[in-house]
Amino acid sequence: MLTYEDMTGYFLKAADSLALTTHPEYWLNSRTLEREFTCTCHTGNCEEAEHRSSCSVSFTWGSLDTALSIEGPAGVCDFFHEADQDCPHLHTSAIPPLVLDLSYTLALNGTSISEATLLSLTQMLKLRASEHSRRTIETRPGVSMVLHENRLQPDMLTLQQRVELPIWHPEGMRGLHDDPHTSSLRRRTQREHHFLDDEEEGGEIIADNPRAEEWLPQVMVEVCQDILHVLEALDATLLYDVPDNSQS
Repeated sequence: MLTYEDMTGYFLKAADSLALTTHPEYWLNSRTLEREFTCTCHTGNCEEAEHRSSCSVSFTWGSLDTALSIEGPAGVCDFFHEADQDCPHLHTSAIPPLVLDLSYTLALNGTSISEATLLSLTQMLKLRASEHSRRTIETRPGVSMVLHENRLQPDMLTLQQRVELPIWHPEGMRGLHDDPHTSSLRRRTQREHHFLDDEEEGGEIIADNPRAEEWLPQVMVEVCQDILHVLEALDATLLYDVPDNSQS
């Protein structure tokens, strides 16, 4: 069983073990009862943080996550009808993962950068961030602009990433890495296995348990390692020779 407190605790413990400075915030939507977690992370002390890159990590924990946490995938099936060995609720791979959104920023502090150089920097940043991110599924760099003296100028380098954690997947982590044929074969074998158990144990059908609490702490460490690497890549972009175009 996992809880919202487990998820936040795993992340903060992993960040602390890697010397990431964290500023967590916790929110409750009183209408939907969704709980939200947002945490700003950076390296070094807080006094120097505004001159370095930072990362905001966020996720939402909804009522479905709570239900799945208490009873697992079988809880969805039990809500509608008695368990059956062919019921798709027990074998579905369509349960949405828990998504961690990672949002990075680096202030340019008024540095004058040409469009061509800015494009090169964002492409290089995307490449370096992707190379050092084991758990993210996409990397989208960007530039935040501000209006200064009737001219748009770059204000911040940004980077968006996301991590999908299949904590409620009935087949656990292994289910996400199978090709369709292997996955179909496994589900058929499991249905046969459940059918035999049904005859021997009086009809109880049990869905696979992904046991996320066993592998999730290590995954959170890897996520925080990725964050450290991307923060380093962001900070390194300002060390490259950037031509001053203010006189052109």
